Amino acid sequence: MNASRTLPGLSFGVPAGAWRWVALGFACVALASAGLALSSPALAGWAGYWLLLGIGVMAGLFFYAAWPRPVLFASDARRVAEAAAKANVAWAITGADGAVIDCNPVYRRMAGARDGESAPPPELALVGEASAAVLYRLARDAGEGRAREETFPVVPGLEIVAAVRPMDGGMACWWFTPRLAPSGERQPILQKAAAPVAEAPVPPPPPVAAASNSVEISELVRHAPMGVAFADEKGLIVETNAAFARFFGVDNAVGQKPVDLVEDADQAAVAALIARASEGTSARGATLLKTGKGTERMGELFASPTHDGRTILYLVDVSEQKALETKFAQSQKMQAVGQLAGGVAHDFNNLLTVIIGNCEFLLMRHQAGDPSFKEINEVHQNALRAATLVGQLLAFSRKQTMQPKVLALSDVVGELAQMLRRLLREGITLKVERGADLWPVHADEAQLSNAIINLVVNARDAMPGGGTVTIRTANETTAQASALGTGVMPAGDYVRLEVADTGIGMSKEIQTKIFDPFFTTKPVGQGTGLGLATVYGIVKQSGGYITVDSEVGRGTAFNIYLPRLRVEPGAAAQAAEPVPAQRDVTGQDTILLVEDEDAVRSFAARALRMRGYNVLEASGGEEALEIVRDGAHHIDLLISDVVMPNMDGPTLVRHVKGLKPGMPVIFMSGYAEEAFRRNDEKAENLHFLPKPFGLKQLAAKVKEVLSGNPPPRRIG
Repeated sequence: MNASRTLPGLSFGVPAGAWRWVALGFACVALASAGLALSSPALAGWAGYWLLLGIGVMAGLFFYAAWPRPVLFASDARRVAEAAAKANVAWAITGADGAVIDCNPVYRRMAGARDGESAPPPELALVGEASAAVLYRLARDAGEGRAREETFPVVPGLEIVAAVRPMDGGMACWWFTPRLAPSGERQPILQKAAAPVAEAPVPPPPPVAAASNSVEISELVRHAPMGVAFADEKGLIVETNAAFARFFGVDNAVGQKPVDLVEDADQAAVAALIARASEGTSARGATLLKTGKGTERMGELFASPTHDGRTILYLVDVSEQKALETKFAQSQKMQAVGQLAGGVAHDFNNLLTVIIGNCEFLLMRHQAGDPSFKEINEVHQNALRAATLVGQLLAFSRKQTMQPKVLALSDVVGELAQMLRRLLREGITLKVERGADLWPVHADEAQLSNAIINLVVNARDAMPGGGTVTIRTANETTAQASALGTGVMPAGDYVRLEVADTGIGMSKEIQTKIFDPFFTTKPVGQGTGLGLATVYGIVKQSGGYITVDSEVGRGTAFNIYLPRLRVEPGAAAQAAEPVPAQRDVTGQDTILLVEDEDAVRSFAARALRMRGYNVLEASGGEEALEIVRDGAHHIDLLISDVVMPNMDGPTLVRHVKGLKPGMPVIFMSGYAEEAFRRNDEKAENLHFLPKPFGLKQLAAKVKEVLSGNPPPRRIG
C-alpha cells in the first residue's frame, strides 16, 4: 500500500483567515530574532528569549496546520444532502428547546405536516400509548446527552425503530426506520360469524390508506374496556369483542340475538333500543341485569346505526357503580330510620320515667298482700320491658347511653361462652376460636355482650335441625378502604369478631332488610325484629363496622370490625384507680331541679324530698338562672335536663359555672351520654343520669355526686 496516498475525506494545509496572519507575524519575529542573535550575540539579550518563543509558537502552528481533518467539499455535501432527503428513513434535527430545525419529507409525511407548516417535534409525531412512552424516553435521554434506540409497534406486523443521537449545542438527531415485526401472524381482531358467503358477502378491499386506519380502529375496538358488538339487519350479532362476551359469561355471542342474552324483564327495553337504532336514531339507557357464572352484572347499553344498515352496540359495565348506589341508598335509609327511632325513643323515655316512678310510689304503699299489688306490679314490669325496647331503638339510632372502656375481646368472648352454651338447644354445638394477642378495643362491655348474644340467638333460630355456631376473633389490617355493609371501612387496624352458623341462610332480598327495625322472618310472638337492629346500632356507636355473608342452604356469617385502640402509657392505671368511699349526705343539701316536662319534674322532686333533700324546682333555663342569681338559697347540686326550649341544659350550666364555679352538675337525658359529651368539650367534668330512671337510680346518683366522687374516667 502506498503510504503517501491521501485518505478520502481528509486534507493537509495551512491555516486560513486570521490564523494565517498570526502565523506570518510570529515567523517574522522569529527570523529577525535569529538574525540578530547570529550577527551580534552580545546584543541579542532578551531577543534570544523572543527567538525561542517564536520558534515554539511556529512549531505549534505548524502541527495545527499539518494535522489531518475531514473536509467535505461542496459537491460531496450536495450528494449527501440529496441522498438524506430522498431516503425512505424519516429523520429530523431538533434544537435545545425540542423544536424541529430540519427534517426530510418522509418525516413531514409521518408527522402529518403540510408543506410550509412547521413539523411537530418527534414526541408529537406519532400518536398512541406505545409510541408516546417510547418517544418520551428518547427525548429525555437526548436532553441528558445519551444516545438511545427503541422499537415499538404501529400496526399488526409492522414496527418502527426510533433512534436519537445527541449533538453539540443541545441539538439532537432523530431517525425512524420501519421494519416488519418478527412474527408476521396477525391475531383475529373480532369474533366473526362463520356464515356462508351468500349470507355474509365479503366486501371489496379498501384502499391502502384506509386499510391502515381500519386496522388501528379495529385494534381499539378489540382491546376496548367496554363491550362492542355489531348486529346485522336481522338483529343477529355478527361480531363482538372479548369484553362484550365476558360480560354475559359466554365464550362466543356471535349468531345470537342481544335480547336472548338478557333477563326476561329487560328484553322489551333492549328490543326497543335496537329498533330505534335500525331506524337511524342513536339510543341509550337500557339497564341490563344478567346472571353469569354465579355473579350478578349490571350494564348500560347504547346502540348506534351504521351506513351499511348494521347496528353497533356499546355495553358499559356499571356493576360496581350500581352496587355503590345501592349501599349508599341503604345507608341513607338506615340513617333516616335511626333519626326517627331516636326521636321517638327520647319522648318515650320521658313518659316511661313518669310511669316507672309513679308505679314505684304505688308499690311502696301497696305491699304484696294488697289486692292492687298484682296490677300495679304488672304495669311496672311492662314499663321496664318497654324501657328495654326503647333502649334497643336508641342502640339502633346510635343514641344509647354507653360506658366504653378498654376491652380484650378474647376475654369478653371467653366469659360469655358458658352462658351462650346454655342458650343453645340440644343438637347445636358452639365452637370458640380466639385469636392470640388481640389488640385492645374501646367499647361498652355490656352492650357488646348483648350484640354477641343477639347474633348467637339468631344463629340458633336459623338451625332448626341442629348445626354448629362458630365464634372467631382475630386481628386484621386493611391496606385500603373497602365497602362493607352499609358503609365504607377506612384502611387501618381492626379486631374482627365473626359469628357463623350452618343454618338455612338468607336470600339477597332479605339481607338488605335484616338491620331494619321491626323486620323479622320469625312467626308472630317469637321476635320483635329489633335484635339485629340493636346489634347494628351497638357496632356503629362503638365506631365499628358490620357485614353479613349468607347463602341460602349454606349458612350465614356476621363479621364485626372494631377499630384497634392505642392506649397511652398509664391510661389504664388511671382508669383502674379505686373509687373513694361515699360519705352519707342524704337529706343535708339543697338541690335545684330543672326540667321542662311537668310530670318528670314532679316525680323527681317528690322522690328527692322523700329522701330529705330541700328541692328548688324550675321549668326552664331562664327561671333556674334567676334562682341562682338571686342568692337566697345556698345550692349544693344542680340537676338539669339537656334538651329544653329557649335555654338548654349546657347553656344553663355555662352561665351557672360563671357564677358558681364549684357547683356539681347532673344532666338528665333520654339521649346518649357519649353523643352529648362529643357536642360539649367541657362535659367531661359533669355527671349523667340516663332516662328512664326510677327512685333508686335517682337517689343513688345524687348521693354519689354529693359525696364528692368524680365522674367516671373514659379512655380513647
